[in-house]
Amino acid sequence: MGIKEKRNKFKMEFRQEILNAARELFIHDGYEKFSMRRLAEKIDYSPTTIYHYFKNKDDLLLGICEEVAEQFLARMRYIRSVQSNPYEALRQAMLYLVEFAFENPHQYKVFFLTRPNVYGTQEEFMKRESMARNSYFEFREMVQACIEAGELRRMDIEILTQVLATAPHGLITMTLYRNSFPWADREVLATTLVDGLLRGFQNKE
Repeated sequence: MGIKEKRNKFKMEFRQEILNAARELFIHDGYEKFSMRRLAEKIDYSPTTIYHYFKNKDDLLLGICEEVAEQFLARMRYIRSVQSNPYEALRQAMLYLVEFAFENPHQYKVFFLTRPNVYGTQEEFMKRESMARNSYFEFREMVQACIEAGELRRMDIEILTQVLATAPHGLITMTLYRNSFPWADREVLATTLVDGLLRGFQNKE
């Protein structure tokens, strides 16, 4: 490996170290208490060094969110590549969102609950290239494929996509953060919710 390759490898690894440490601080301290100074102390580097990679805490949070969104995107593309039935592919994608949240509650919290406008305004989100936007588009394509296959009824694609994408979050947040309630098995709840949602929008013709 040449000097340039070693230098690039170090930069990538150090960038990842910064993101990992920042994620922990966002999880434990929240957005308001997060500071670049505390992050620098955590990884034993100067704030100036961190600023070479991320301009502020919003930039850091965006980087963390993009990592999560990249996982979503990769999983949805994988599901589509191995599942020929569009209805089942959509079902598996929805179940994956719940599964991811249950298995990675801290990452879920940072991505969805830390700062609502991390991607800017609604217009900026839709115009600017990002893993989060691409994940939404991928999910929308899965919904559209179900409509074209006659599995789901024809209706406004944005409304249907957003309903199917956001409905599981109620189950996720309640079961993750209301531990005093005697919840039923979470996997059973997730499957029942997703199957019920999809059946409610099935094409009856």
